Amino acid sequence: MSTAEKRIRIAVIGNPNTGKTSLFNTLTGLRQRVGNYSGVTVEKKTGIWNMPHGQDVELIDLPGTYSLSATSLDERVAVDVIAGHEADSKAPDLVIVVVDVENLRRNLFLASQASELGVPMVIALNCWDVAEKKGLQIDSKLLQQRLGVPVIPTVAKRKSGTDELAKAVERAIETRPMMARPYWPDPVKKALTTLKDELVVKRGESLREGELQRLIFDRKSAVRERLKTPASEHEPIIKAVRDQLYKDGFQPDAAESTLRFRFLNPLLNDVLERQAALKKRSKSESIDQLLLHKFWGLLVFIGMMYVVFQSVYTWAGPLMDLIEGGVGWVQGIASDALVSMPMLQSLIADGIIGGVGAFLVFLPQILVLFFFISLLEASGYMARAAFLMDKLFQWCGLNGKSFVPLLTSFACAIPGIMATRTINDNKARLITILIAPLMSCSARLPVYLLLIGAFIEPQYGPKVAGATLFAMHFIGALVAAPFAWALNKTVNKGRKPIPFVMELPHYRVPQIKLTLHRMYESGKEFVVRAGTVIFAMTIVIWALLYFPRSAEVENEIRAKYGITNDTISVSNVGEQIIANDLEEAISKQIDAAYLEQSYMGRFGKFVQPVFAPAGYDWKITVGVLASFPAREIIISTLGITYALGGEVDEESGDLRSTLSNAKWESGPRMGEPVFNIPVALSIMVFFALCMQCGATLAVIAKELNWWWATGSFFALTSIAWIAAVLVYQIGMLF
Repeated sequence: MSTAEKRIRIAVIGNPNTGKTSLFNTLTGLRQRVGNYSGVTVEKKTGIWNMPHGQDVELIDLPGTYSLSATSLDERVAVDVIAGHEADSKAPDLVIVVVDVENLRRNLFLASQASELGVPMVIALNCWDVAEKKGLQIDSKLLQQRLGVPVIPTVAKRKSGTDELAKAVERAIETRPMMARPYWPDPVKKALTTLKDELVVKRGESLREGELQRLIFDRKSAVRERLKTPASEHEPIIKAVRDQLYKDGFQPDAAESTLRFRFLNPLLNDVLERQAALKKRSKSESIDQLLLHKFWGLLVFIGMMYVVFQSVYTWAGPLMDLIEGGVGWVQGIASDALVSMPMLQSLIADGIIGGVGAFLVFLPQILVLFFFISLLEASGYMARAAFLMDKLFQWCGLNGKSFVPLLTSFACAIPGIMATRTINDNKARLITILIAPLMSCSARLPVYLLLIGAFIEPQYGPKVAGATLFAMHFIGALVAAPFAWALNKTVNKGRKPIPFVMELPHYRVPQIKLTLHRMYESGKEFVVRAGTVIFAMTIVIWALLYFPRSAEVENEIRAKYGITNDTISVSNVGEQIIANDLEEAISKQIDAAYLEQSYMGRFGKFVQPVFAPAGYDWKITVGVLASFPAREIIISTLGITYALGGEVDEESGDLRSTLSNAKWESGPRMGEPVFNIPVALSIMVFFALCMQCGATLAVIAKELNWWWATGSFFALTSIAWIAAVLVYQIGMLF
């Protein structure tokens, strides 16, 4: 047996905002691995805890939950892990329940539920320092005696109590202490016995008593979905048991809360003592008077979001320039080394290196945004912001928990979509996922900068240009609201929304070490998840833009200049300089001609009539089509089609000038300018609304399924096309 298989496994569980993850980080020292639980897109965080006597144990940080009556994906994982139903893993050897001292009674409700799953337990009384400041006194020894399991006071952020916790865990691994359980009345015992006979004995289901309780007390649960017995068989059994319990005087949906608190309340007598109430309002309450105010709170929120996004662009800019420069430098080296092998040169330089650069360039913005998000979450402000946003979101079927995923999507929709796992209302989660791509992510910025710089700023000045850039970032959000409302009216119609409940945590000073670690994990997740998909699709697009590659195309262009060989003959230095410039110009024209004859170019010309109502010629159409794996690809594609080379960026003066002077090459508008302000606005609106991100599409498919992913692709693309046509047609009237 391997060392990993022998290693003790300990699950850490607790309510949200109890300091559970802080304790986990403190115990593991950030020696962690982050992945996904098998079969579900829920983050799995594990780490190694070095015990005082040299033994290493594996810690599992389970998603925060108020109850094992799990309704959201991440909450359901907690039941599966503790009960030993996680794929390829046995039940943990021990559970550490992290309890917030200020909410002792409610937190112990979760501990009581976990005890029914038959796993040994240790309780960590966290936030002990906050309780003392507020005049709370808890007799941890008496509580330990009554519960029957070790109870250890801790302050996670200061590492206080961690040594005592380690000693208690080492003893508990040997003694396997079980928490005292409620004494269930006869009707509940009868219901449990019936389920055990029908499902465990007769049908061979592997269920513990705590899991049988979930079938009785919960309308929906992870346990019910996991049953091997067909629904046509187990549903009548569960319904009959719940109906009988109701006849015996116990409402199944409310019985558990009533009976568990009836058991816990006497245990807490004389354990919790509050000193004379402080007349002075706490600092947290004073701050909340401002931050939760209907007007001032919203004003503070808007100001804070402005600072965040301004910082994202300001701080990330130099790093993005550095990455772009580095990618260009590596491309140059690769191009020079493979100059004798044109196809391999293009594959390596444009396909592979360019594909890597396509997503790496946005990493600084994502890191900066997650730095601020981590600070806001750790400080306790993010929960207040969600509370403020709840009333604004309710009319369209969302709730306050949708705020963080949508905010995150302004940097990249991928982590934003993943953040929806905490939303326990399935309909709200679905809608949030589907509208997250409408938030203006950082990949759209190059398109905005190119077109605003080429057409808006020269005519109207920097103030109007800045206002246009600001407006473009919120077009998606404005469209998202009615789109969410329409989805709310059609998806699961008639289903009542789950009430939005969120605990406001204490204000805390963020730990920079943990903030930086969160940045690292988020950046790593983006590179691994988004990067791999973008890279793969970039290679596919490269192939469509490169092939077929007939030598006749190059020969025809060279023949126009009277050149039959690959090089131009010269006799002196001056002629050499002119020849070099001419050779470069010819090469760019050859690239443009190859692109026009490529599979993508041909397809662009074929579908150009579809985009004609929006004012696009075939070159813009090719740029739009090439940008479906990643939006920013349109910049290099336009550079190639206009014979400027693929190395241009959104700030290229040559590209802006070329676009301004571009003419229609055929059709009824032949000779007229291709670009004008209505066309520029049309393109920007299309990019603001369209689903042009292969990685986002793949993540939606993982979180929901490919039907929803495909549906969202066609829906958002259709909305983008309609909006682009309207903007162009209305714009041309003026």
